[in-house]
Amino acid sequence: MNRFVKVGFAALVLAAAIYLYYTEIKPVVIFGLRSDYAHAIPFQPVPAGLTSLKAESCGQCHREIYEEWKTSIHARAYDDPFFQAYWKKDKHMWVCLNCHTPLENQQPTLVKDIPRGRVEKAEQVPNPQYDAEYQKESVTCAACHVRDGVILGPYEDSAAPHPTQFDPNFRTAQVCYRCHNVVSGPAQFYNVGPCGTYAEYEGKFFMQERGFICQSCHMPEIDRPVATNGPIRHGRQHLWRGGHDPDMVKRAIAVQVKADREAVRPGERITFTLTLINAGAGHKIPTGDPDRHFTVEFSVEDKQGTVLERQSATMGRWILWQPAILELYDNRLLPLASRAYEFGYRVPEQAEGLILKTRVQYHILTDGQHEMLRTKYGLTADDPYRFVVYERDFPLSGELTAALNNSDRPSVSSRQRNEMSCQAEG
Repeated sequence: MNRFVKVGFAALVLAAAIYLYYTEIKPVVIFGLRSDYAHAIPFQPVPAGLTSLKAESCGQCHREIYEEWKTSIHARAYDDPFFQAYWKKDKHMWVCLNCHTPLENQQPTLVKDIPRGRVEKAEQVPNPQYDAEYQKESVTCAACHVRDGVILGPYEDSAAPHPTQFDPNFRTAQVCYRCHNVVSGPAQFYNVGPCGTYAEYEGKFFMQERGFICQSCHMPEIDRPVATNGPIRHGRQHLWRGGHDPDMVKRAIAVQVKADREAVRPGERITFTLTLINAGAGHKIPTGDPDRHFTVEFSVEDKQGTVLERQSATMGRWILWQPAILELYDNRLLPLASRAYEFGYRVPEQAEGLILKTRVQYHILTDGQHEMLRTKYGLTADDPYRFVVYERDFPLSGELTAALNNSDRPSVSSRQRNEMSCQAEG
């Protein structure tokens, strides 16, 4: 009997410990709460001289900037199908809105207190200033540029029909910090936070010695009038292309394919080496959401398209999500780093028509997660979540020299290549 009592008591203690762990220690979201994004940006009144905070109102004078913003992921951060599906999975947790619709003006509730940092226990009250239409503008103009009735910007000599103020943060990466440096929370052991692009970049060579900031790639420089009929100024495009844009991902990488011999001979083994290079990003690739990854794929096919042999490798982060979040492995590429992937194949005596297919794909999430979000949480089935960023075929008969010499895919502009070579030589 004593033995049964002890086992029962131990089971009770274990159950209590598990209950306390999941209700008082382990957060219900996959990130920690840093003070500056634990709350929405406080309510912003309409500055004098403007009729509204809405982007369309800003676009009456800042037309080109407004048109660029409309094409950006910032403008779709709330309606983005991936966000909506994940947010539904997370039971529409309010804290997610603090980056996807960051202004109090855009949020249906006001958070008065977050006891013990537990987001599920937050004290919320209805927001009388909530504007449902404004929420759909996601990361809108005022999220970055309006504070306390004043328009903030990067110029010290602005002349406009509304109050303006120079903010030096617009000339640094600091303006990106709030939402692109999400940190770890209790029982979360990431090497870098779950969306820690800023932390991957902060203090590195690109910022300190070359003068690169986030905007250098994500908001390209341009000379034009900032407002209609205004003077031509040196400014930036409001595009923010990134991990959802195939062309931006292609710009970040360079690919080289080499073989250990110049000609393919039947009966001999030939080894191909595909080298993937982070040639155009000032942070790790892939970056942002922990689910993002690359796959490097080799396959041998005959002239009928039958796959005779296949090999693949993955580059990304491997994270244990339960019972605690633990980052097990990270083989992503730092800026200018490279990794070589080898594929060996013994060429048969009859090699006529055989080809080696090489391919690099970029994935926003895994196939399994995509299927789960599609079937359970309303993600549209045709929404693209993976892209081919490099693909080339090589004949497995005859000379390889010409094909290999043409295999390198230019990935970055000449200006970027010069900048990267400067660092490599340094």
